[in-house]
Amino acid sequence: MENKEVVIKELNAFLKGQYMGIHSYEHLIQKVHDPVMKEEFQKLQQEHKQHAAMVAERIQNLGGTPVDDEGPIGSIQNYFSQFMIPDDTEGLVKTALKGEDYYGIQVSEEIVKGDLDDESKQLIETILDKDRQHVQLLNRLLL
Repeated sequence: MENKEVVIKELNAFLKGQYMGIHSYEHLIQKVHDPVMKEEFQKLQQEHKQHAAMVAERIQNLGGTPVDDEGPIGSIQNYFSQFMIPDDTEGLVKTALKGEDYYGIQVSEEIVKGDLDDESKQLIETILDKDRQHVQLLNRLLL
């Protein structure tokens, strides 16, 4: 097994990203006017909350302490990003899509690449697979 401290550190970095996603959806939900779109964003946000809980539990099972927010840099990014959220539905979906695809999947894959034990790797892959489904859903909403 990989060094537990390294695994915990990588899982916490991934967990910070989940919190960024949760907070990003909060800003999108506040801006969206379409009730159907709002419900979709709420479902996606709930899944990120579930994923965060699963990762936090894994960190605890490894003997670590999970972070409970996105960290100072993520907090600053999140603060400024809320002012750049478009007002139209298409723009909101595109913003969510960028967050899911780039930050949710691509950056997360880099964060955890090769530094996890098998159980943690399986957990993260399951979460990333769900994030890929989010991307597919958001792409369908754009049509």
